[in-house]
Order: sequence, then C-alpha cells, then structure tokens
Amino acid sequence: MQSVSNLIDPFGRRVDYLRVSVTDRCDFRCVYCMSGDMTFLPHGDLLTLEELDRLCAAFIRRGVRRIRVSGGEPLVRRGIMALFRSLKTYLDDGSLDEVTLTTNGSQLTRFADELAECGVRRINVSLDSLDAEKFRAVTRTGNLDKVLAGIDAAVRAGLKVKINTVALRDVNEFELADMLAWAHGRGFDMTLIETMPLGEIDGDRLSQYLPLTEARATLARRFTLDDTTYRTGGPARYVTVRETGGRLGFITPMTHNFCESCNRVRVTCTGTVYMCLGQEDKVDLRAPLRASEGDDLLDAAILRAIAHKPRGHDFVIDRTGIPSVKGRHMNTTGG
Repeated sequence: MQSVSNLIDPFGRRVDYLRVSVTDRCDFRCVYCMSGDMTFLPHGDLLTLEELDRLCAAFIRRGVRRIRVSGGEPLVRRGIMALFRSLKTYLDDGSLDEVTLTTNGSQLTRFADELAECGVRRINVSLDSLDAEKFRAVTRTGNLDKVLAGIDAAVRAGLKVKINTVALRDVNEFELADMLAWAHGRGFDMTLIETMPLGEIDGDRLSQYLPLTEARATLARRFTLDDTTYRTGGPARYVTVRETGGRLGFITPMTHNFCESCNRVRVTCTGTVYMCLGQEDKVDLRAPLRASEGDDLLDAAILRAIAHKPRGHDFVIDRTGIPSVKGRHMNTTGG
C-alpha cells in the first residue's frame, strides 16, 4: 500500500498506533468497566466489518504501523476473523508492522490458532485474579478455568501472551505478587493498570482505586524491581523483576500520566475517533465512511481529528470523589 503523509499532531507527535474497538459487547461484566445491567448499542450503530477494514486501511495509508483490535470482547463479534484475515494482507505487504489483540481470554480456545494464522503474534489477556471465586466476583459472569484454558491454547498456537491486571483495592491488591510470580513463571510479561473513571458503574470508583505507587511498594517487599528503558507501542513503563527475569509494566493514568509520548488514537465500534482517552474531543468517521464510496471525506475527517489531538488527559481521582468521570464506557471506547 502506498503511504501518504504521516499523521503529526499539534505537538509534533507522530500518530502511528491505532486502537480500534470492534464491538461494545462482552461476555463479562467486570465491576470496574460496566454496570451489571448494561444496555448495548443497536447493531446498526456499529461499523460493519467492511467499514472497519476500510477505516483501518485509511489510517495505514497515513502511516499507522500498529493496530490493536479491542472491544468489549472483540472475539464475540460475529465474523471477526474476516477482519483479521484482511489486516494480514497489510502485514504481508509490509505496510503494517503488527496487529495485536486485547481479550478477556474466554474465546481463545476457539480462535487462537486462527489468530496465529492471520499474523497475530502477541495478545494481551485481561486477568484480574487467579482465585476462581474472586475472578467470578470481579467479572460477574466469567469462568476462570475457561480463561486459563484459552491462555494455554494461545501458548500452543505460538502467541506471545501478556497479562493485563487492573489493580483494585481490597480485591486483588494482596494477590498481585502471586499473580506476578505465576505470570513470569509461564514466561508472560505482566502489566498493572490503575482503574480509570470511564462510564457509570454500580459501585464507588473511589473505593476501587489503588494507586500503583502503593502496589509497587508492596511488590518491592518481595521482588527487586529494576527500571528499564524497554517500551512497547503502548503507555506502560516497565521494570525488570530481578528474581524472575520477567518484565512488569505500570500504566498510571492517575498518578503519573504518559501523555508526552502519546502516539495513538482510539476509534470506537461506532466509528468515533477519540484523540485522547481522557478527553471528550472526538470526530465522527462513520458519517464520511457511509457518505461516499471514495475515501476523500474519510481522509479529511482523520486529518481533522489529528489536528485537534490534545496535549494530555485530565483524569482526576482524589478524596473528594471523581469529578472527571466520562460518560462513555471502556467497552465502547476500546482498550
């Protein structure tokens, strides 16, 4: 594919990483992500798989080199492997460096082999507890054994697995060291994530919030954490755990933002591009997608979005509450 001018935001940052949500639906109902009685979007509001492919192609033409497919749970989207097969053509011709996936692991026994055949080399699996009862409580509907079987299937298929864990006070905070030992024992990197104020949930976000400064201090009682310059395409800052030799990442939108090096935008399953996870600035891509078979309108909308990418986000959590809760849920925005 012939690339045209790269996407450069007003602060000189090159946007070469696209996170695209393919569905707001999920077979879990994680307590920090959504309410227990979520109402999902009408199917007609979602981009079709063909529209998602066309949208991704437009970003690739503009210099995007990495695409992460997310949701909701992307693997519950009917026919989703057609999108992965199409994205493989961009991997094959060298116009795309990497296609990755964020998943809860529940569908990996079905799809791990096919993902590998489509050129996916690494995946992030969201896993917040290795205790079956606690896992069920966090996810409301999840089955830990099914997820662990899915992880095993991914390993057999040759996929590199990274474990993503949301740190939750009084839920998994005292389990994190054991989870780290388990992950590194399997050869998996692990990343801890601070809970973010996105969408209304049933509980109190302030009671869930565990600063990763606290989590790191707790882990340091058991492990030696050595800072490293290692980076992936995302926002995590990594340490090497001396005792295991594995890597541990920290994603800290609340205690230490990572905006100065932001190289990404997110497109929701409805075709809205958010230039920053923590801001409400957005541009609709669905309308120009559907207005014409050509891509001139779509390209113009993408350029308009990048021109309005802000310097950084403004998430706030403090003892007075969480004044900056965004109305959209993470399952719609995409991880």
